[in-house]
Amino acid sequence: MSRIAVLSAIVLVAVVACAVAGPLVWRVDPIATDPAHALAAPSAAHPAGTDEIGRDVLSRLLYGAQLTLLVGLAAMLAALVLGTFVGAVAGFYGGWVDALLMRLTDAMLAVPAFFLILVVVTVAGTGASTLVLVIGGLSWMPVARVVYGETRRWRVAEFVVAAESLGATAARVLARHILPQAVPSLIVSATLGVAYAILTESAVSYLGLGIRPPTPSWGNMLQQAQQYLFTEPSLALYPGAAITVVVLAFNFLGDGLRDALDPRTRTRR
Repeated sequence: MSRIAVLSAIVLVAVVACAVAGPLVWRVDPIATDPAHALAAPSAAHPAGTDEIGRDVLSRLLYGAQLTLLVGLAAMLAALVLGTFVGAVAGFYGGWVDALLMRLTDAMLAVPAFFLILVVVTVAGTGASTLVLVIGGLSWMPVARVVYGETRRWRVAEFVVAAESLGATAARVLARHILPQAVPSLIVSATLGVAYAILTESAVSYLGLGIRPPTPSWGNMLQQAQQYLFTEPSLALYPGAAITVVVLAFNFLGDGLRDALDPRTRTRR
């Protein structure tokens, strides 16, 4: 694995560790206000300072990391499961099943996903569970196309034909012989899916339609910091840097894992 992928993995482990263990160590209430110390500079009591109503920025970053990462990972898993099912079924059975499922995929790809997410969230309401379902339910199409291509490719392989000749069921052939061949591609899709979900959650929350204050997320922290961009830029710098670093780390890690797990890549090297 490349050095940048290893570094990305270390960064992600550190971020997850901070999100999980940070609130247990730094026990400041992220929604407790202290107007007398609003917009305070970093100090021993508030290492990252306070926001416009005196809430501890470090505590809000740690709790916001939990929610942002949870939404990103859960939405990615939802998209991965749905996309794998659609792509595998369409690629394996072919015929009218292929035509129906892949035309549905193409139709969904033609719809501007972000605007559709905004519409659904506006109608269905806000909250972490709603975001997971909406983002996952509207971002499975690239996964489906990847799995479809891999399934079609390996569907006619000799070991698959041999397994079918021995009486293996379609489900067993898919699960044991075809889908494992798509793991490197799925890993890349998964990491890109997490990055996309985190960016989407942050954007929706920034627009006031996702995670609502006072519950902290990196997206709504950016939204609340925009009016202090020139007077207290650190309020936007912290969550903005966190989103950028985590998204880039997921992307670099996905590329590194693809290169490490794909035997064809190793052979070329």
